[in-house]
Amino acid sequence: MAITKPTHTLILLQIFLFITISMAQNSNLFREYIGAEFLNVKFPDVPINPNVQFDFILSFAIDYTNSTSSPTPTNGKFNIFWDSKNLSPSQVSSLKHKHPNVRVGLSIGGDSIFGNPAYFQPISIDSWVKNAVSSLAHLIKSNHLDGIDIDYEHFKGDPNIFAECIGRLILTLKTNGLIKFASIAPYDDEQVQIHYIALWKKYGHVIDYVNFQFYTYDNSTSLLQFIAYFEKQRENYKGGKILTSFISDGSKGLPPGNGFFPACKILKERNQLFGIFVWCADESKSLGFRYEKEAQELLAAH
Repeated sequence: MAITKPTHTLILLQIFLFITISMAQNSNLFREYIGAEFLNVKFPDVPINPNVQFDFILSFAIDYTNSTSSPTPTNGKFNIFWDSKNLSPSQVSSLKHKHPNVRVGLSIGGDSIFGNPAYFQPISIDSWVKNAVSSLAHLIKSNHLDGIDIDYEHFKGDPNIFAECIGRLILTLKTNGLIKFASIAPYDDEQVQIHYIALWKKYGHVIDYVNFQFYTYDNSTSLLQFIAYFEKQRENYKGGKILTSFISDGSKGLPPGNGFFPACKILKERNQLFGIFVWCADESKSLGFRYEKEAQELLAAH
């Protein structure tokens, strides 16, 4: 029987597939946003599996004034808008001392401030970056934080300005040794994606994780649709570690009680489960953190 030699094209395809498969790697990373809804949730309330990398993300730091009556943008001067009473610097230190597998970061931007959209609207790239680096460096140091998450959802300005501002911010914080990780939190909205994809194309090399908000899809999302959405975002953020996600009450997207974990198991079999994140601990407290426990068990399992 004649042996057919592989063609040059086939060899290249095999090499490409080998490299792609080799680069893909499951992770035990679990992340949870906390403090945005002021429901008195504390770090010790949340179950922490010692066999995962656990990131808490304080939500949010916003470059607006603290005035509840008429908050105004501050061109990169960030203030605390998370529940700092229950999630104080001393509590961060205690948490990290007790759980060596825990890191704590902060998320900037968010959806709204006192019921109004929180816009990204710099006066200039240079002035915004200068103010942001200074104000966030202070918050990071004083709260003993390890990283930063970008969660702007409303924009006034060009996507390239957003890319340059955020990219320079992350690069400067990393270069100065102030943060160990950086993530972005886009979702499937045209304006949102235009801004984050512009950022990714220029500064993706300094972004460690993509906390894609899969829970913003319709609550009729099926398991197969979820997998298709995941593949779409892998194309949008090529080479990125796309984390899967769910919302605590299961009201949107693929619910944790109805298909989310089977979808994650499929991705894990493909070596594409780069981590799971949850919105949010504030809401999960009343639910007993049932799905946080299940998610961490899945990530920790070999």
